Amino acid sequence: RRIIRTDRPSAHGDNVTPPLVVALAPGGERPAREAAAALGTMSSLSRNLRRSVASDRLRRLLSPARGYVTDECHRPVVLHKRGPDILHDPWYNRGTAFSMTERDRLGLRGLLPPNVVSSQQQELDRFMLDMQRLQGYARDGPSDTLQLAKWRILNRLHDRNETMYYKVLMHNIEEYAPIVYTPTVGLVCQNYSGLYRRPRGMYFSAEDRGEMMSMVYNWPADQVDMIVVTDGSRILGLGDLGVQGIGIAIGKLDLYVAAAGINPQRVLPVMIDVGTNNEKLLKDPLYLGLQQHRLEGDEYVSVIDEFMEAVFTRWPHVIVQFEDFQSKWAFRLLQRYRKNYRMFNDDVQGTAGVAIAGLLGAVRAQGRPMLDFPKQKIVVAGAGSAGIGVVNAASRTMARMLGNNEVAFESARSQFWIVDAHGLITEDRADIDPDARPFARRKSELGHQGLNEGASLVEVVKKVKPDVLLGLSAVGGLFSKEVLEALKDSSSSRPAVFAMSNPTKNAECTPGEAFSILGEHAIFASGSPFDNVDLGNNMYLFPGIGLGTLLSGARIISDGMLQAAAERLASYMKEEEVQQGIIYPSTSRIRDITKEVAAAVVREAVREDLAEGYREMDARELARLSEEETVEYVKLNMWSPVYPTIIYKDD
Repeated sequence: RRIIRTDRPSAHGDNVTPPLVVALAPGGERPAREAAAALGTMSSLSRNLRRSVASDRLRRLLSPARGYVTDECHRPVVLHKRGPDILHDPWYNRGTAFSMTERDRLGLRGLLPPNVVSSQQQELDRFMLDMQRLQGYARDGPSDTLQLAKWRILNRLHDRNETMYYKVLMHNIEEYAPIVYTPTVGLVCQNYSGLYRRPRGMYFSAEDRGEMMSMVYNWPADQVDMIVVTDGSRILGLGDLGVQGIGIAIGKLDLYVAAAGINPQRVLPVMIDVGTNNEKLLKDPLYLGLQQHRLEGDEYVSVIDEFMEAVFTRWPHVIVQFEDFQSKWAFRLLQRYRKNYRMFNDDVQGTAGVAIAGLLGAVRAQGRPMLDFPKQKIVVAGAGSAGIGVVNAASRTMARMLGNNEVAFESARSQFWIVDAHGLITEDRADIDPDARPFARRKSELGHQGLNEGASLVEVVKKVKPDVLLGLSAVGGLFSKEVLEALKDSSSSRPAVFAMSNPTKNAECTPGEAFSILGEHAIFASGSPFDNVDLGNNMYLFPGIGLGTLLSGARIISDGMLQAAAERLASYMKEEEVQQGIIYPSTSRIRDITKEVAAAVVREAVREDLAEGYREMDARELARLSEEETVEYVKLNMWSPVYPTIIYKDD
């Protein structure tokens, strides 16, 4: 007897059929070969069947018969409350939009005016009329701006009816994104102690050490998908605002809901209060935070460690975005946690991604292929977490285009000139920041450039003649007339100016200043909104990064996933738009942009074997989705502001 194995590995490396061992008597080879051939055919059919499983699953999820169960916005809600308790809960209150049937079922008849608003569009129209009428009266004295008045009105709606709040925000995203996010959120944070009316989010402080593991169970939601956390140490370009910095976490999560469709009941803004070094706040009797100086060193790190352990113990699959941490902690905490937790730092990685997308777009707008990106000369103003984060990411992108070897990385490094408050950073500088050291200009390079340590920004621009001037300094007006005049001698036919600092008062220059000196052929983008100007803000990326990570079930957020997000944003713009100098899309398209970015993140997570799946879609099924099916999968799982069916269940 001879032993023949008839199993065959599949095209994906796994065995579709279990091994079959056939014991042959002499002369029995032919029947065995026929049996093996039949098994091979069955194996091929099995492979094809398995490839179709993901598509079938997606089609089932998309079918009308299953839509009400699977669509994120149509899942029914079971409540153990009735009557006034529902009306006082902004998650479920819908005001006069409750139908008469719902009023009877939920014990609401007589608690609301009798007129039923029959559609959300009617509600939306009524709110917008009220907004126009009331915003003139909502100012709190002469120092209160119109934008802050709008924020107050929107915040009151948020307190009453979350679904309607997000419907208003989504339908008017161009007008209201600058209200709930930069630049108005900066003003809100500066005045938060006076604006505070009701709690939103969670607060962990230095006084809570040893208690955080139990504290996380005080939050009512059993599932949290997204946390934005800050320690308030560097809010936008406004400095240390202490506990008042929670306003930025709330604003970011508003965009996660509006742009990415993260369910608002599964987001959590967090403030970690370790004190403040803002002397004004330390003396302010109305300040709501700890009135003590900030913890430093190991004491500080131990607080963040305890917080991370607590939230990932209760919600193992949560994604944590770090926001507006001081530069000295931003990089250190990112490296400490990123290999073990689903987390990222938007200031370091999100800003970098948006900048890369803009830089690649600028290359296209100059009439060159994106593969010419490694030839761009880039002067960077600002060496904080955002500035160094951008340079790191951009140099990696260049190096990858050049072959990803040691020579490629050295060539990419040489394309950047970093200028901080003390001037050009070179290797001659004493006590150079370790994060900036790899990009410090070397002595051997300085001679033929006619530059030296501490050279001013205008000197660097005159000598380097850069293709791009990138501002991440948080110093308003830094790109002065003299600096912009120097940029007129750029080696590029269409020099690019990125004034990325926010809020608006911290922008390095205005579009009017740039175009008046450089001409209309120049490329301009800003981090805060200006009329008729490309907005190069992180809001184009961080919602898609978070959503893509959630829907892929990725264990961590890799550099490849962040790169895929940036490249998808860069490729989103059509060629005719880019040739007009438009390198970032309109904010009105933010929901579609986020969908595409999230799909790119999902596919990269699958490619890197980091994906573990989400809900009905496991990792293998995700891997079998086409690009178009991945986009549909993302769209299916985006929450929309639709009132769900509410079911009352007695305890």
